Amino acid sequence: MTGLPAFYGAMLLLFITPGPDMLYVIARSIGQGRAAGLASALGIGIGCFFHIFAVAFGFAGLLRATPIAYRLIRYAGAAYLVYLGGRTLLSRGAGDAKTVVAPAGMWRVFAQGAVTNILNPKVALFFLAFLPQFVSPRGSAFAQTVKLGLILDGSGTLFNMGVAMTASTVGVAIRSRVGSDGTAASAIRRLMGGVFVGLGLWLAARRDG
Repeated sequence: MTGLPAFYGAMLLLFITPGPDMLYVIARSIGQGRAAGLASALGIGIGCFFHIFAVAFGFAGLLRATPIAYRLIRYAGAAYLVYLGGRTLLSRGAGDAKTVVAPAGMWRVFAQGAVTNILNPKVALFFLAFLPQFVSPRGSAFAQTVKLGLILDGSGTLFNMGVAMTASTVGVAIRSRVGSDGTAASAIRRLMGGVFVGLGLWLAARRDG
């Protein structure tokens, strides 16, 4: 592998730039608390495994070479996010401060994080464009790509877990300030649903390239 200092520097810049994964973690953390935020971060981390090995095996290259496949996967991911957001916006809270979003078990939150990440072809294309820049022509390109991808994924997961812990603290502050009569639950549910819907529409509207 070559240029590891540059790799770590670029990785740091990526982490501090908000993207779909970070927004998902923030929404879940504010909406359902620390456990849900951490579960979503871990789900995203698992989802990245798909992209790492897709690049290593050449699947991401197929997406880049076949625009219709790219568009279909992109729109599927966008539709999934809009669906999650719409369901959250239309759900009814139980009317107390403990019910801040429509109930969702930790396994479901984890799975949604993974699916959201897997269905975002921008992630696949990013891995395809980013990882090979630091692969040496000497040695196994497959092994180097997987190793760099795991470093990036592992570090990103830890960063997102930190984001989850911070955002969940913000969620607690919002609930304590808004009140305990159910208004906080409704406000946070609308915020979470709005983030999902907006994120899905943004991904669908982005131009290819």
